[in-house]
Amino acid sequence: MLKKIIGKIWSKTPGKMRLKIIRLTQKKFTASVAAVITNEQQEVLLLDHFFRPFSNWGLPGGFIEIGEQPKDAIKREIYEETGLELENVKMFRIRNLGRHIEILFAAKAKGIAKVKSREINGLGWFLLDKMPEKVSLAQKAIIKDVLDGKSEL
Repeated sequence: MLKKIIGKIWSKTPGKMRLKIIRLTQKKFTASVAAVITNEQQEVLLLDHFFRPFSNWGLPGGFIEIGEQPKDAIKREIYEETGLELENVKMFRIRNLGRHIEILFAAKAKGIAKVKSREINGLGWFLLDKMPEKVSLAQKAIIKDVLDGKSEL
């Protein structure tokens, strides 16, 4: 019940305010990982995530813990949130978003995805042209680059 109330308040909070709230909890900068995870049909896993600042739908991932390596962090986050294990995990791109560093990976899914975290409202496998409307243009471009085999590393 409390999650639903907080979720309604959070979803009505403007994106810039959500971003400020998230960033205020981190003193210097934040670092996270995200992944373009594909299945055998070349569909991409997207999560309907409770805490996303602008659109709930997007690439799975999360914050890196102190002392944790990025590759380990993405494997941990995906397993905690979906129960999936990852194969062929490759760093794809690193991007700087103000006081935030995001390390992006490409990977293949192993297993069956299920919602396993209270942070996740839902999940789905999507073709590039069938993604939820609110997935950001930046994330759609990242997904397209991964599917096209373009990497900056």
